[in-house]
Amino acid sequence: MPFPLSAHLPAGSRLSRLGPGLFWVLDAAGAVVFALGLAGAVTHLVARDFGGPWPWLAALIMGAMLRAFANFAATAAGARRARRLKGGLREKVFRAALRTPAGQAAPIGERAAAVVDEVEALDGWFARFEPLGLAARISPVLVLAAIALASPISALILVGALIPFALIMALAGMMAADAARAQFEALGRLSGLFVDRVRALPVVLAFQAEAAQAAQVEGAARGVARRTLAVLRFAFLSSAGLEFFAALSVALVAVYAGFNLLGLLPIPVPEQLDLGRALFVLALAPEVYLPLRRLAGAYHDKQAGQAAGERLSRLLEGPAVPAPGGDGLAAPPHIAFEAVQLAYPGGATVGPISFTAPAGQVTALLGASGSGKTSLLSVLVGAAPLSAGEVRVDGRALSSEGSFARSVAWAGQTPTLAPGSVADNIALGRPGASAQTVAAIAGKVGLGAAMAGRAEGLQTRLDERGSGLSGGERRRIGLARAWLKPAPILCLDEPTADLDAKAEAEMIAVLASMARGRTVLIATHSEKVAAMADHVVRLP
Repeated sequence: MPFPLSAHLPAGSRLSRLGPGLFWVLDAAGAVVFALGLAGAVTHLVARDFGGPWPWLAALIMGAMLRAFANFAATAAGARRARRLKGGLREKVFRAALRTPAGQAAPIGERAAAVVDEVEALDGWFARFEPLGLAARISPVLVLAAIALASPISALILVGALIPFALIMALAGMMAADAARAQFEALGRLSGLFVDRVRALPVVLAFQAEAAQAAQVEGAARGVARRTLAVLRFAFLSSAGLEFFAALSVALVAVYAGFNLLGLLPIPVPEQLDLGRALFVLALAPEVYLPLRRLAGAYHDKQAGQAAGERLSRLLEGPAVPAPGGDGLAAPPHIAFEAVQLAYPGGATVGPISFTAPAGQVTALLGASGSGKTSLLSVLVGAAPLSAGEVRVDGRALSSEGSFARSVAWAGQTPTLAPGSVADNIALGRPGASAQTVAAIAGKVGLGAAMAGRAEGLQTRLDERGSGLSGGERRRIGLARAWLKPAPILCLDEPTADLDAKAEAEMIAVLASMARGRTVLIATHSEKVAAMADHVVRLP
């Protein structure tokens, strides 16, 4: 089965396994040198030729050192390869996780698990399994060729034992594949469940549902434990079978070599072994299976990598918010919605709707909740799926541009907040903005006075929930961020929702100031907000 992520890896990633793989082959060459030195040294010592074994002892030591170097180099090269490939892949997965369209995204916990845990699960595939797979094709042939030069019959015995060995490896792989896939699915669900419950912890505590939620997380954790034990059970059973046939084949060679030396074979064979050749064959016999045993030991890495790769490929190849195309707009544009129709997964649709937003003016989309106001704004930044019709911004078609996000400043109902200060969150609208500029914008949206009563002012630290801020203060951070962004299009989603009459009047004055020099689209259900607009589009 091909690796699911092959298309997402850089060119030459398959060739990069040659480095660590050839080091593992070098280990087999070291084993041949070691066995040759051992056989020669023992032969001379048995013959009481104490001056002859020194070159062979030097070969023995050289073979041991070569093997030590090859093992170290193969491990280090594999680790470097895995680190490089995981880094590039993690960046792609992170971008894909952020660009999944609204309504089609997995819970944030599952996406976080994909970026961290599932990419990390590929470490064994890149560092060990692929290089060992290359070595498992070359090293046994190299060792068998060396054995065949000393004893063709011994080589035939080892080749015959390879057949059940290979069958067990294939059977173990098929048995473990489904178990590993189920384990990763369960682990992803557990990660998503845990992160989502932590994010919702205040609500859980408020409704005294901690016992029920803890039981749910515990049940998911037990499911992961059961599936992990199933994977380990297959690994232990397959390892036992592999070790049995490897030991059996070496024993058969030992019996053959011993009886051949003693001349007690029950059938005639076309060779007569001496002590040196017999020792050489016996020392090398286990090395025929060592590359395959290493590969079998890394088979769990293979199954984990395959399962993680399948999940990651679905994320990488799934629907994504289009990337902004072309250059940003320099001036407030004219926007035309031409029979726009949106279709969400599950059958929900919006439209068809047609209207225009004149350049440099305020257009209000007025309608009840669920009429599609937010969706029509979202289509400009690629966050809503355009299924029919067209949106043209100064004649540039959305279908060809993908998104106009570079030219849009957005203030939604629930602004996204990042860990950091209030000022840091406002400055996301224009990275590098000076503290004075940020403070001035905060004052214009009415946030300066609210923060003045706090000891740290605009440097008040926030978590991702915006703990300690009221809903109105969070919304004003979003407005300040949108005001700060130098974008010719301003999209506002229910900017006065949940405000009393006085606060709404103050906010409308703020919105009028924000709108100067921009093409503005406001989604609202407030007639007062609609009254400040140059054009009103009433949605059914």
